[in-house]
Amino acid sequence: MTAEAAAGRGANRAMWLSTAAFTVCFAVWTIFSIIGIAIQKELGLSGTQFGLLIAMPILSGSLIRMFLGIWADQYGGRLVLTLVMLVAAVATWMLTWATTYPGFLLAALFVGVAGGSFSVGVTYVSQWFPPQKQGTALGVFGAGNVGSAVTKLLAPLVLVAAGWAMVAKIWAIVLAAAGVLYFLTAADDPKLAQRRVSGAQPMPFRKQIEPLANLQVWRFSLYYFFVFGGFVALALWLPRYLIGAYGLDVKTAGLIAACYSIPASVFRIVGGQLSDRIGARSVMYWTFGVSAVCTFLLSYPDTQYIVKGIDGDIRLSLAIGLVPFTMIVFVLGFFMSLGKAAVYKHIPVYYPQHVGSVGGVVGMIGGLGGFMLPIAFGALADYTNIWSSCFMLLFVLVSAALAWMHFAIRRMDLSRFPRLGEEHDLPEITAARDAELRAASRRKP
Repeated sequence: MTAEAAAGRGANRAMWLSTAAFTVCFAVWTIFSIIGIAIQKELGLSGTQFGLLIAMPILSGSLIRMFLGIWADQYGGRLVLTLVMLVAAVATWMLTWATTYPGFLLAALFVGVAGGSFSVGVTYVSQWFPPQKQGTALGVFGAGNVGSAVTKLLAPLVLVAAGWAMVAKIWAIVLAAAGVLYFLTAADDPKLAQRRVSGAQPMPFRKQIEPLANLQVWRFSLYYFFVFGGFVALALWLPRYLIGAYGLDVKTAGLIAACYSIPASVFRIVGGQLSDRIGARSVMYWTFGVSAVCTFLLSYPDTQYIVKGIDGDIRLSLAIGLVPFTMIVFVLGFFMSLGKAAVYKHIPVYYPQHVGSVGGVVGMIGGLGGFMLPIAFGALADYTNIWSSCFMLLFVLVSAALAWMHFAIRRMDLSRFPRLGEEHDLPEITAARDAELRAASRRKP
């Protein structure tokens, strides 16, 4: 086996092992989307209280991402990811000891450590691949979001059979076992191995965070706030939404919610491949454009119209049935998955020496979207008494992201190619003017 083939095999091994670990972590990170429903009934929680409960793991998992990404750069992704899984496993088991609402909030905060695994994996996996393959590799790794669908499909079965505490115990055991296996089977990343041989010191913390002063980093963060934060928020909120809006039981709601979570996770691989082939910018335009259409359709509440006709009142109704709803959220999930991969395609290209810090802060902001949006969904439902109000908020968010992206790209293009700013409504006039200017320049002595 050649050295190149061996390196490629090692890179693929690192990618798939990290993807499997991230899948398990994500399944634990979104565990409250199912067990939270049982806890809500047990404690008699309001919509706002429920939204805060399911959002707490997202808060801690988001805030820790930047630091975990930097630590992965300094100490190696293999060690850091293992520690993340073991700590989260202990916290998930301790969740079963909670009896009060503040106790559940505190336990959920520590369970959220599992969500920090993303920035560790991005840092670790990206170091195994060249720039032209990083989009695909990170897309495969990011498909570990499918852990959310795993929880929605399996957790309701355990919940109905043995209660929510058994769900927490089983998920904790699986996560701990995954952490031990990952440490035993994964290898240290090439950068860390090279530093050990040369004796070089890792980049200081202060230098690692220097790119965070760039507005571009925060623009990427807004993109991820929608594509990932919106994904996590809907993954957590949809079971409750389906139970309330369509009167479904928890198992059916979990199954339909998986129709959103699966494409929003698995097709991230396609997003990575498309970003490598046609460019991340094009993928982002498609993501935001289609997402704007989907969220607009889903935001429209069930409505009854009375039209004053010639011969009397005409009654009309407009509502999205369960089947169209499922189809639209499937499409929404698909394009959000493309966008998640496209955002992270940018980071190793623009900031190859700062993947941990930049990827960490982008992941942090995206994760904070997953924290804030469920709370906002619950508050909007309580305030407006309209279930589809959550999609109204997402429509406003994606429209803002699309506008900012378009004008930022337009400004960059104009700075590089000033002629793009000229009038093109009548191109023949522009051509004639250019010809006249050239003729005049030739007539000058």
